[in-house]
Amino acid sequence: MTSINSSRIYLDYAATTPLRSEAADAMRLALDEAAYNPSSLHAEGRRSRAVLDGARERVARQLGVARQNVVFTGGGSEADNLAILGSARAASRQSGRRHVVTTAIEHHAVLHAVDALASEGFEVTVVPVNDKGLVDAAHFEAALRDDTALASVAYANNEIGTVQPIADFAFRAHRRGAIFHTDAVQAPLWLPTNAGDVGADLVSLSGHKFFGPKGVGILALNGAFALEPLVYGGGQEFGRRAGTENVAGIAAFATALELAAFERAEGSARVASLRDRLEDGIRRAVPDVRVNGAGADRIPNVLNVSFAGVDAQALLARLDLDGVAVSAGSACTSGVLEPSHVIAALGIDPRWRNGAIRFSLGPPSTAAQIDRALEITVAAVADVRRIPTSA
Repeated sequence: MTSINSSRIYLDYAATTPLRSEAADAMRLALDEAAYNPSSLHAEGRRSRAVLDGARERVARQLGVARQNVVFTGGGSEADNLAILGSARAASRQSGRRHVVTTAIEHHAVLHAVDALASEGFEVTVVPVNDKGLVDAAHFEAALRDDTALASVAYANNEIGTVQPIADFAFRAHRRGAIFHTDAVQAPLWLPTNAGDVGADLVSLSGHKFFGPKGVGILALNGAFALEPLVYGGGQEFGRRAGTENVAGIAAFATALELAAFERAEGSARVASLRDRLEDGIRRAVPDVRVNGAGADRIPNVLNVSFAGVDAQALLARLDLDGVAVSAGSACTSGVLEPSHVIAALGIDPRWRNGAIRFSLGPPSTAAQIDRALEITVAAVADVRRIPTSA
């Protein structure tokens, strides 16, 4: 497993992971042996096609779908957009369904795609969550209609780590004739991602969340579903996504996904114990804290803590100076000073909203790092709380 600079403590694995050595080796091999266009008919092109096809088979096997139902994309955001825009637009043409259901705590790749559909005249229902970050099944059921084309609910939330009962939601959506999509970007290191077990029709993944390459994602289709492409051009990816394939990146993605599945059980148990160690330490040593998502099923690596009387940006800066890398919510919204939309959706007291910090551990995390991070965090919170705030 790839390690982070030992002089610092990296606790932002939910934002990104480094490329693991085995995936890098697979990429280098593909760059040496398959650095050609897999659509070409000459020997070099056929060699690249063989590497691409082999990687697609391996990914399909991990997700329990047919090989032709693995669509490689430029990342998780593109996969989410293709799932939502592509399936909803296709359903509108085929059946006239123009209603979409999602939740208040989805990644912006989902929420902004749904906004785009709303601008095209689709009706959108956004289901709220409770103060633990869970979607109530009855609320989800009530949001579904006979004209619902698509429902999209994230498997595990990227900010607070809550895990939704995806299989149940998919069943409810299917009873109303709707397609069900899940953004499973945070799942592969911690949760089963077999599409059949999850129950989703469309599953989005991103390689850089499980020690694979950045710039490579997939949309897996658990069945035959019409998708309107977002990228037009050649007939690559079975006509669903044009553009010459990133063969080396795809080979690395397949390797990283296989290893994530192989190491999942052992890694999840160990990281959960470290996360709980950090959580318990913060609760004991720091007054006036709230663990967001506590009491709900969470992926084992995410700990989102609100510190009352603390500005998250100031705390992030202090922790960074002291050698601890964490986030305030999603890395995709870094630099945004407003409270996270996920934290806001919990409906909690405003004093908890501005001081929310996400610690996200990874398989390389150690007990010594966690203990040191706890020590640094306790001191940093105390110092930041002493900084006068404007009225």
